[in-house]
Amino acid sequence: MTNDVGHDIANALGILLRRTARAKLHKELTEGMGEGVDELTYPVLSALARTGPRSAADLAPDVGLDRSGVTRRASRLEVAGLVRREPDPADRRAHLLVLTEQGELAVAELRTRLADRIMASLSSWPPGEAEAFARHLRRFTVEGPFA
Repeated sequence: MTNDVGHDIANALGILLRRTARAKLHKELTEGMGEGVDELTYPVLSALARTGPRSAADLAPDVGLDRSGVTRRASRLEVAGLVRREPDPADRRAHLLVLTEQGELAVAELRTRLADRIMASLSSWPPGEAEAFARHLRRFTVEGPFA
């Protein structure tokens, strides 16, 4: 395998990881989701669903924001009834952000929308290619440079 493959993958990842590309997708996915759910709050919801309850400071690196940015977005989600704050049992001075039942339902809807978008984009692929791509991508995320 030549280094050209590495360059091709790096270029593709560069497109996927562009903040503008993610924001556009998040805006499309959150359309019509209701108060508090938009392209700005989507990463906080998604990260909480992946990681479970976390403080704003602990969540910040995962969503590419500082603590205050996460706190502002979490406040919007709290007003919308999607997130609640609970005392951190490990640090009484801190609070954990926790998805509410309504927040979990919103995340489920967002994940379904995303999966539908992905499947629509793969609909023209030959049989078996999408499954192989998913298998290889999963392996790359576990064993690759981002692991």
